[in-house]
Amino acid sequence: MNANNLPTIYKHPNDVQLRSKQINLKTRQEKIYKLLVEIVSQCPPEDALQEFKRLFIDYFGSVNLNIRPVFSEIYFINNEQEFCDTLKRCCYILVNHWISQRKTRYIQELINIFENYHSHYNSTQSTPINIYKKWLDNFINSRDYEGLKLFAYRHDNKDKTKWANRYIAYLLVPQYCDKNNPKEQQEAAAKLSKQIRNRFKFELAMYIARSQSAASSETRYKNPSALGDNVLRIIKLIVIKRGVFNYENIANIFIKQNQNELLKDFKKSLHKYLFVSVKNSELVNILKQSLEELLAYWKAEENEEPINDILLLKICIRVIDSLTIENGREPSQLFTLLLSQGHPLTLVVILLKIILICPDARNHLEIRIANLITYYQNDSEDNCKWLINFIEIFNIMFAIYVENVEYNLIKMEEDIDCNSQSNLEAYRVFSQLK
Repeated sequence: MNANNLPTIYKHPNDVQLRSKQINLKTRQEKIYKLLVEIVSQCPPEDALQEFKRLFIDYFGSVNLNIRPVFSEIYFINNEQEFCDTLKRCCYILVNHWISQRKTRYIQELINIFENYHSHYNSTQSTPINIYKKWLDNFINSRDYEGLKLFAYRHDNKDKTKWANRYIAYLLVPQYCDKNNPKEQQEAAAKLSKQIRNRFKFELAMYIARSQSAASSETRYKNPSALGDNVLRIIKLIVIKRGVFNYENIANIFIKQNQNELLKDFKKSLHKYLFVSVKNSELVNILKQSLEELLAYWKAEENEEPINDILLLKICIRVIDSLTIENGREPSQLFTLLLSQGHPLTLVVILLKIILICPDARNHLEIRIANLITYYQNDSEDNCKWLINFIEIFNIMFAIYVENVEYNLIKMEEDIDCNSQSNLEAYRVFSQLK
């Protein structure tokens, strides 16, 4: 007998008369999903939680396995993967609805149901109930469950001390980009990530406004970044570069000039574009050489093909990987080199320039940011300050260049050189919706 499947003799009595091929598992699952959708849409969250608990927790501890007809549908699932997939989608039916209704505090209550669950199954007896309980235990110890807990981060006080939890917006990206996830999970992850980003943009704009106000000492708004008061100076340094030849304009010029170029020529143009306005240094020269070699060998067999949207996306993804996580598991050598030598802004600028010419690569970039956070999440905050600094600058740079808030510098003293970065105190930052 396989532990991942129920033995034939232990199938539900009502199922004995049916052949396995005649069992429409999808129909049975849809009954469960429909029930939960109706409950979560029509009933208070507390009732929805109670019904969920009855279905997946209390049901298997009951002597009467026919408490409610639809609940017995779960008992027809005789494969662990199908059981976990059903449980997972049921969780996200609740989560997705609560996020849409701004009732996210109940997500923690859902997590509490699992946290308070204590199984009492006999591992020596392969009864259906013991097998189902084992499957439930396995789910609670799975990556799927860890992903579910991300949605409750704001209501879990003990986890607020974990530095990685400040970047849930990125950790959710792989969930809504994975088409194998239930649609409710994809929708919930996208919604919550967007809500968190919008809150960051709003709090950043409010902090900037209040921190430059004469009454800031009394009405100081919370700084949403981890950069401290230095965030205002960093924003000024970024915004002051937004003249005629800012990153957006340079990107637009690049796109127009290199349409339909052969791939071999486009790779050279791309390399040159990425380092326009990037200050030269020994480290930057190493980076230039590494990317030049990477681009030269990348898909050399297609060098005579004209560049198109697909090739553009692929080449941008390849460069992103070389600058973040190259093998899909560990940080790349270039990423480690740049940040260990204190060049987070250089890396962020290059990543920004990639996204400005290929917005479709942004999800992939943010997945790589999530991968980096996950890779280092068990390290202490002190040991990860260099990574946190990079992510915070990344947040600020992208909030300024690719989001819907426009930042501008206003010179408060007329006799100050408007292009001087040494007189930032003479400027004030103003933000407005684009």
